[in-house]
Amino acid sequence: MTVHNDIHNLPVFKNAVITIGTFDGVHTGHQQIIALMRAQSAAAKGETVIITFHPHPRKIIKAGESPVFLLNTLDEKIELLERSGIDHLVVVPFTEDFANLTAEEYIKDFLIKTFHPHSIIIGHDHHFGKGRTGNYKLLEEKGIEFNYTVKEIPAHTLEEVAISSTKIRNALLSGDIDTANTCLGYSYFFSGTVVEGNKLGRTIGYPTANIQIENEDKLIPGNGVYAVSIQTSDSKFQIPNLKGMMNIGVRPTVDGSKRTIEVNIFDFDKDIYGKTLTITIKKHLRNEEKFAGLDALKAQLAKDKENSLKALH
Repeated sequence: MTVHNDIHNLPVFKNAVITIGTFDGVHTGHQQIIALMRAQSAAAKGETVIITFHPHPRKIIKAGESPVFLLNTLDEKIELLERSGIDHLVVVPFTEDFANLTAEEYIKDFLIKTFHPHSIIIGHDHHFGKGRTGNYKLLEEKGIEFNYTVKEIPAHTLEEVAISSTKIRNALLSGDIDTANTCLGYSYFFSGTVVEGNKLGRTIGYPTANIQIENEDKLIPGNGVYAVSIQTSDSKFQIPNLKGMMNIGVRPTVDGSKRTIEVNIFDFDKDIYGKTLTITIKKHLRNEEKFAGLDALKAQLAKDKENSLKALH
């Protein structure tokens, strides 16, 4: 897959079969749309082109309103789409000027001028242009003028995409990792930098890496203890997948204030401050709770480690 970040310097796509969307999560519902694209592309002897936007349109159109929490950062989305067998991903900067294009300008000056599509695969309820006045019917009408066809994404597929996205977000926020991972078609993951913590964990035999998430839009699961696998950006460790357990929360037994993400990596004692870790969440073990003291916490952590190893086998 080729990623294009400059829409003013695109190649001439061969019989481009395009679709437009955020594709947040690149989950099982999205995979059905990608399968439709690939089938249409094969029939047209063309290339598949996904058009996505960055930042998320809601951050521009509804700036200042409730925050947008996303299942994927842009880099994660690129990684997941790469696995899907798409030929091209075009990342379009979503600006106020772009948001103010009329529906006709969107079709003529953006879709046609930039992509010269053979086919546009889109949902019947898709809206575009200033005031969201553009729709499937307008795309069909303009298809005669600009010589492209419009293929409809079936309603049940669109419904599955919408349901899956909402279901995944709600599941992650409530700690229901099994449901989230099933809908995603892969295990949920995020990356962050290892930063200094209060080093309390090492005093009770469970040293932790404190993870700082760089992307404020990334959705972090609900508070609790999780079984996780860990990848480090430092190749010198020669261990592609480490095992561990993670706590997300305010650590009520210790101080109960600031929300943190802490990972205890099993059988690992290297200095990884400043390194990037990718945390893949495999299982929710329990909710965060307050214990009578450090001895009770330590006893529970021993059980958590045992349960983590069972989940990760």
